[in-house]
Amino acid sequence: MKRHLITFACAALLGGVAAAGEYVALPGGALRSVMPADGKDAPAIVAPFSMRSAQVSNAEFRQFVLAHPEWQRVQAPAVLAAPTYLAAWRGAADHGALAPDAPVTNVSWHAANAFCASEGARLPRWHEWEYAAAADATRADARDDPQWLEHILNWYAHPASTPPSRVRANAPNFYGLYDMHGLVWEWVEDYSALFVSADSRSQDPRKQLDYCGGAALSLGDRRNYAVLMRIALLAAMEGAQDGGYLGFRCARDAANTPHPKDSP
Repeated sequence: MKRHLITFACAALLGGVAAAGEYVALPGGALRSVMPADGKDAPAIVAPFSMRSAQVSNAEFRQFVLAHPEWQRVQAPAVLAAPTYLAAWRGAADHGALAPDAPVTNVSWHAANAFCASEGARLPRWHEWEYAAAADATRADARDDPQWLEHILNWYAHPASTPPSRVRANAPNFYGLYDMHGLVWEWVEDYSALFVSADSRSQDPRKQLDYCGGAALSLGDRRNYAVLMRIALLAAMEGAQDGGYLGFRCARDAANTPHPKDSP
């Protein structure tokens, strides 16, 4: 399958829109989602879209807050950013000792959403993120491979005691996307539609995780643990909150994505 890379890096765009990163076009299609479209077993239909090939970095976010000072650490409204917003930064627009090419973290959903809007994009929706994250290096859907799953789960087992390393340190997946797993958690546009309704005190192995009051999935299926852990984290968040291992990347609808000519 041909993969299109749409690169806007270092391009000064008009209208106050920030210089954008590299976007990868994904074809979309039917997705065997942990959140079935009908609440039972119907696949989710993902429309064609494009996604940033890597998470937004500290350097990129620094350029954003320089252009939009209302999102600097000392300026962001308390209702849109918690006291921990950009907590490890040395100043209002100085990421200090944090690596410039490491993913920016401690960023609220509101700030992440504003960054994406500044380059004519948005945060990816849950099904888009799940679709993109199902791929390994050679397959569009590697979720039934126990070795691939074990590799992902090993990352969750490691303590988050140091800042995340740089983006693009590992090979991209089938679509050309970097670090869908193994670097940081990521915000999604519709995070607030994810919530856990099961009583955590229950010993019933058939505990369910609900989505929009409809779709349910058994927590007993080990193949879904990696994705369910992401859902559980996002379900517990509020838009002004952040985390030291919570970052983001942006996405665009296909209709809003300039497609380059096919290469020969």
